[in-house]
Amino acid sequence: MVDFSINEMLEMQRALQEQYKEKWKPVNPDHGKDQLLWMIGEVGEVIDIIKKHGGDAASQDKELRAHLIEEMADVLMYYNDVLLCYGISAEELKQSYICKFEKNMKRW
Repeated sequence: MVDFSINEMLEMQRALQEQYKEKWKPVNPDHGKDQLLWMIGEVGEVIDIIKKHGGDAASQDKELRAHLIEEMADVLMYYNDVLLCYGISAEELKQSYICKFEKNMKRW
C-alpha cells in the first residue's frame, strides 16, 4: 500500500486553487473560516450517508461505499484548504499531532 501524504494533498489543493483563482476566493487567513464552514457541510454529508443507511451498509455496499469515500475526499480537500489558508505545513501538523497523541496516551 502506498501512503498518500499531506504534502501531496497540499500540492494538489494548491494546483486546484491556482486553476480556479479567477472564480474562487483567495486562500488566506481571512478565507479560512469559510473553508471550515464548507468542510463542516461535507462532514454533514458523510454523517447523512451513515445515518440514512447505517454503518454496515456504508462500508459494505459498493455504490454506497464509493459515495462515502467521495464525501470523505471532499472533507479532506477542504481540510487541506484550511491548512493552506493558515499556512500550516505538514511538518507543523505532524509535530502537533505527535504531541497531542502523546498527551492522549497518558490521559486515562
